Amino acid sequence: MERSHRRREVTAAGSWSSRPCRSSRAPACLPRDAARRVEGERAAVSASPEEAVLLLHGAWMNRWVMSYLALALRREGFAVQTLSYRTMRGTLAEHLARVAEKIAALEAPRLHLVGHSLGGVIVLRYLQRRADPRVRRAVLLGSPVAGCRAAADLAQSAGGELLLGASLGVWREPVDVSVDPRFEVGAIAGTFAFGLGRMVTRLPKPNDGVVCLDETKFPALRDHLALPLGHTLMLASPRIARQTAAFLRTGAFRR
Repeated sequence: MERSHRRREVTAAGSWSSRPCRSSRAPACLPRDAARRVEGERAAVSASPEEAVLLLHGAWMNRWVMSYLALALRREGFAVQTLSYRTMRGTLAEHLARVAEKIAALEAPRLHLVGHSLGGVIVLRYLQRRADPRVRRAVLLGSPVAGCRAAADLAQSAGGELLLGASLGVWREPVDVSVDPRFEVGAIAGTFAFGLGRMVTRLPKPNDGVVCLDETKFPALRDHLALPLGHTLMLASPRIARQTAAFLRTGAFRR
Protein backbone atom coordinates (compact mmCIF):
# COMPACT_ATOMS: atom_id res chain seq x y z
CA MET A 1 0.00 0.00 0.00
CA GLU A 2 1.33 3.38 -0.91
CA ARG A 3 2.06 5.52 2.11
CA SER A 4 2.24 9.28 2.27
CA HIS A 5 4.74 11.10 4.48
CA ARG A 6 5.34 14.73 5.21
CA ARG A 7 8.64 15.85 3.75
CA ARG A 8 10.51 19.12 3.94
CA GLU A 9 11.46 21.04 0.82
CA VAL A 10 15.12 21.97 0.57
CA THR A 11 15.55 25.51 -0.70
CA ALA A 12 18.67 27.14 -2.07
CA ALA A 13 19.22 28.78 1.28
CA GLY A 14 19.19 25.42 3.05
CA SER A 15 15.81 25.89 4.74
CA TRP A 16 12.79 23.61 4.76
CA SER A 17 9.10 24.12 4.07
CA SER A 18 6.25 21.65 4.56
CA ARG A 19 5.09 19.81 1.47
CA PRO A 20 3.58 16.33 1.03
CA CYS A 21 5.66 13.79 -0.90
CA ARG A 22 4.92 10.23 -1.92
CA SER A 23 7.26 7.64 -0.46
CA SER A 24 6.84 5.25 -3.38
CA ARG A 25 8.77 7.50 -5.74
CA ALA A 26 11.37 10.25 -5.58
CA PRO A 27 9.83 13.26 -3.80
CA ALA A 28 8.79 16.04 -6.17
CA CYS A 29 9.98 18.54 -3.57
CA LEU A 30 13.62 17.57 -4.27
CA PRO A 31 15.72 18.90 -7.15
CA ARG A 32 15.76 16.59 -10.20
CA ASP A 33 19.34 15.35 -9.72
CA ALA A 34 18.70 14.76 -6.02
CA ALA A 35 15.50 12.88 -6.83
CA ARG A 36 17.41 10.45 -9.04
CA ARG A 37 19.83 9.73 -6.21
CA VAL A 38 16.91 9.22 -3.82
CA GLU A 39 15.47 6.51 -6.09
CA GLY A 40 18.81 4.70 -5.97
CA GLU A 41 19.01 5.00 -2.20
CA ARG A 42 15.49 3.63 -1.79
CA ALA A 43 16.35 0.57 -3.81
CA ALA A 44 19.02 -0.21 -1.19
CA VAL A 45 16.89 0.41 1.90
CA SER A 46 13.40 -0.67 0.84
CA ALA A 47 13.49 -3.63 3.24
CA SER A 48 14.69 -1.59 6.21
CA PRO A 49 13.62 -2.36 9.82
CA GLU A 50 11.33 -0.11 11.83
CA GLU A 51 14.20 2.16 12.90
CA ALA A 52 16.86 3.61 10.61
CA VAL A 53 20.00 5.53 11.57
CA LEU A 54 22.02 7.98 9.49
CA LEU A 55 25.68 8.43 10.45
CA LEU A 56 27.63 11.62 9.68
CA HIS A 57 31.44 11.76 9.85
CA GLY A 58 33.60 14.68 10.94
CA ALA A 59 36.05 17.05 9.27
CA TRP A 60 38.67 15.73 6.81
CA MET A 61 36.98 12.32 6.85
CA ASN A 62 34.53 10.33 4.75
CA ARG A 63 31.79 7.83 5.51
CA TRP A 64 34.19 4.88 5.80
CA VAL A 65 35.46 6.16 9.13
CA MET A 66 32.00 5.32 10.50
CA SER A 67 32.19 1.68 9.34
CA TYR A 68 32.73 0.06 12.74
CA LEU A 69 29.90 2.00 14.36
CA ALA A 70 27.65 1.23 11.40
CA LEU A 71 28.34 -2.50 11.72
CA ALA A 72 27.75 -2.46 15.47
CA LEU A 73 24.42 -0.66 15.12
CA ARG A 74 23.30 -3.05 12.37
CA ARG A 75 23.94 -5.90 14.79
CA GLU A 76 21.61 -4.11 17.20
CA GLY A 77 18.86 -4.29 14.59
CA PHE A 78 19.01 -0.82 13.09
CA ALA A 79 18.98 -0.11 9.37
CA VAL A 80 22.13 2.02 9.08
CA GLN A 81 23.11 4.43 6.33
CA THR A 82 26.28 6.53 6.09
CA LEU A 83 26.83 9.73 4.16
CA SER A 84 29.96 11.34 2.75
CA TYR A 85 29.93 15.11 2.38
CA ARG A 86 32.63 17.59 1.39
CA THR A 87 33.63 18.95 4.77
CA MET A 88 36.32 21.28 3.41
CA ARG A 89 34.49 22.47 0.29
CA GLY A 90 30.75 22.41 0.92
CA THR A 91 28.77 25.08 2.73
CA LEU A 92 26.47 24.45 5.67
CA ALA A 93 23.45 24.86 3.39
CA GLU A 94 24.88 22.24 1.03
CA HIS A 95 25.55 19.83 3.89
CA LEU A 96 22.00 20.22 5.18
CA ALA A 97 20.60 19.66 1.70
CA ARG A 98 22.59 16.41 1.39
CA VAL A 99 21.29 15.23 4.76
CA ALA A 100 17.70 16.04 3.79
CA GLU A 101 18.14 14.19 0.50
CA LYS A 102 19.52 11.12 2.22
CA ILE A 103 16.78 11.07 4.83
CA ALA A 104 14.11 11.43 2.15
CA ALA A 105 15.28 8.08 0.77
CA LEU A 106 14.71 6.21 4.03
CA GLU A 107 11.45 4.29 4.37
CA ALA A 108 11.58 3.51 8.11
CA PRO A 109 8.84 5.10 10.24
CA ARG A 110 11.36 6.09 12.92
CA LEU A 111 14.66 7.80 12.12
CA HIS A 112 17.69 8.65 14.23
CA LEU A 113 20.87 10.61 13.56
CA VAL A 114 24.42 10.12 14.84
CA GLY A 115 27.18 12.62 14.13
CA HIS A 116 30.86 12.67 15.03
CA SER A 117 32.65 15.99 15.60
CA LEU A 118 31.61 18.35 12.77
CA GLY A 119 28.99 15.77 11.81
CA GLY A 120 27.30 16.30 15.16
CA VAL A 121 27.19 20.05 14.56
CA ILE A 122 25.52 19.37 11.20
CA VAL A 123 23.02 17.07 12.94
CA LEU A 124 22.11 19.78 15.44
CA ARG A 125 21.67 22.39 12.69
CA TYR A 126 19.44 19.96 10.79
CA LEU A 127 17.23 19.45 13.84
CA GLN A 128 16.97 23.21 14.28
CA ARG A 129 15.79 23.68 10.69
CA ARG A 130 12.53 21.71 10.97
CA ALA A 131 13.75 18.19 10.37
CA ASP A 132 11.76 15.31 8.91
CA PRO A 133 8.94 14.55 11.38
CA ARG A 134 10.02 10.90 11.59
CA VAL A 135 13.28 11.87 13.31
CA ARG A 136 13.19 10.95 16.99
CA ARG A 137 16.66 10.83 18.55
CA ALA A 138 20.20 11.96 17.87
CA VAL A 139 23.60 11.18 19.40
CA LEU A 140 26.49 13.64 19.11
CA LEU A 141 29.95 12.09 19.47
CA GLY A 142 32.76 14.46 20.39
CA SER A 143 30.87 17.34 18.79
CA PRO A 144 31.78 20.93 19.81
CA VAL A 145 28.28 22.33 19.50
CA ALA A 146 28.97 25.03 22.10
CA GLY A 147 32.01 26.42 20.23
CA CYS A 148 35.34 24.96 19.17
CA ARG A 149 38.55 26.40 20.60
CA ALA A 150 40.75 24.22 18.41
CA ALA A 151 39.08 25.43 15.20
CA ALA A 152 39.17 29.05 16.34
CA ASP A 153 42.88 28.89 17.17
CA LEU A 154 43.70 26.97 13.99
CA ALA A 155 41.96 29.65 11.94
CA GLN A 156 44.30 32.25 13.46
CA SER A 157 47.46 30.29 12.61
CA ALA A 158 49.44 30.39 9.37
CA GLY A 159 47.62 28.32 6.78
CA GLY A 160 44.81 27.58 9.20
CA GLU A 161 42.03 28.97 7.03
CA LEU A 162 43.30 26.90 4.11
CA LEU A 163 43.22 23.74 6.24
CA LEU A 164 39.72 24.41 7.51
CA GLY A 165 38.36 25.34 4.10
CA ALA A 166 34.64 25.94 3.84
CA SER A 167 34.08 24.36 7.27
CA LEU A 168 35.35 27.64 8.71
CA GLY A 169 31.94 29.08 7.90
CA VAL A 170 30.30 26.48 10.14
CA TRP A 171 32.65 27.19 13.05
CA ARG A 172 32.13 30.94 12.71
CA GLU A 173 28.37 30.69 12.95
CA PRO A 174 26.89 32.06 16.19
CA VAL A 175 26.58 29.34 18.81
CA ASP A 176 23.00 28.05 18.82
CA VAL A 177 22.15 25.06 21.00
CA SER A 178 18.38 25.36 20.93
CA VAL A 179 16.51 22.13 20.20
CA ASP A 180 12.81 21.44 19.82
CA PRO A 181 11.82 19.29 22.85
CA ARG A 182 10.29 16.66 20.55
CA PHE A 183 13.84 15.62 19.63
CA GLU A 184 15.80 13.63 22.21
CA VAL A 185 19.48 14.48 21.91
CA GLY A 186 22.34 12.81 23.78
CA ALA A 187 26.05 13.61 23.68
CA ILE A 188 29.16 11.58 24.43
CA ALA A 189 32.45 13.35 25.11
CA GLY A 190 35.96 11.93 25.26
CA THR A 191 38.32 12.77 28.10
CA PHE A 192 41.52 11.11 26.86
CA ALA A 193 43.60 13.92 25.35
CA PHE A 194 44.73 12.25 22.15
CA GLY A 195 44.13 14.19 18.94
CA LEU A 196 45.45 16.75 16.47
CA GLY A 197 44.06 19.65 18.47
CA ARG A 198 47.00 19.36 20.85
CA MET A 199 49.30 20.29 17.97
CA VAL A 200 47.36 23.50 17.33
CA THR A 201 46.70 24.95 20.75
CA ARG A 202 46.66 24.30 24.49
CA LEU A 203 43.24 22.95 25.34
CA PRO A 204 41.85 23.12 28.87
CA LYS A 205 41.25 19.74 30.43
CA PRO A 206 39.31 17.56 30.21
CA ASN A 207 39.40 17.17 26.45
CA ASP A 208 39.66 14.41 23.85
CA GLY A 209 42.66 15.92 22.07
CA VAL A 210 40.48 18.09 19.81
CA VAL A 211 37.26 18.97 21.63
CA CYS A 212 36.90 20.10 25.23
CA LEU A 213 34.33 18.54 27.53
CA ASP A 214 32.48 21.82 28.10
CA GLU A 215 32.13 22.32 24.34
CA THR A 216 29.92 19.22 24.11
CA LYS A 217 27.34 20.28 26.71
CA PHE A 218 24.18 22.35 26.42
CA PRO A 219 20.99 22.60 28.50
CA ALA A 220 18.63 20.92 26.01
CA LEU A 221 20.52 17.60 26.13
CA ARG A 222 18.51 14.63 27.39
CA ASP A 223 21.68 12.91 28.55
CA HIS A 224 25.44 13.46 28.53
CA LEU A 225 28.20 10.91 29.04
CA ALA A 226 31.98 11.32 29.35
CA LEU A 227 34.27 8.38 28.52
CA PRO A 228 38.10 8.09 28.64
CA LEU A 229 38.51 8.03 24.85
CA GLY A 230 40.32 10.10 22.23
CA HIS A 231 38.59 12.14 19.55
CA THR A 232 38.95 9.87 16.52
CA LEU A 233 39.57 6.55 18.27
CA MET A 234 36.15 6.75 19.89
CA LEU A 235 34.70 5.69 16.54
CA ALA A 236 36.31 2.26 16.96
CA SER A 237 35.15 1.84 20.55
CA PRO A 238 32.68 -0.92 21.50
CA ARG A 239 31.63 1.22 24.47
CA ILE A 240 30.65 4.07 22.17
CA ALA A 241 28.69 1.66 19.99
CA ARG A 242 26.84 0.16 22.97
CA GLN A 243 26.03 3.53 24.49
CA THR A 244 24.89 4.94 21.16
CA ALA A 245 22.55 2.00 20.65
CA ALA A 246 21.24 2.36 24.20
CA PHE A 247 20.35 6.01 23.71
CA LEU A 248 18.71 5.40 20.34
CA ARG A 249 16.59 2.69 21.97
CA THR A 250 15.69 4.36 25.25
CA GLY A 251 16.65 8.03 25.17
CA ALA A 252 19.27 7.53 27.90
CA PHE A 253 22.80 6.18 28.25
CA ARG A 254 23.56 3.16 30.42
CA ARG A 255 24.99 3.89 33.85
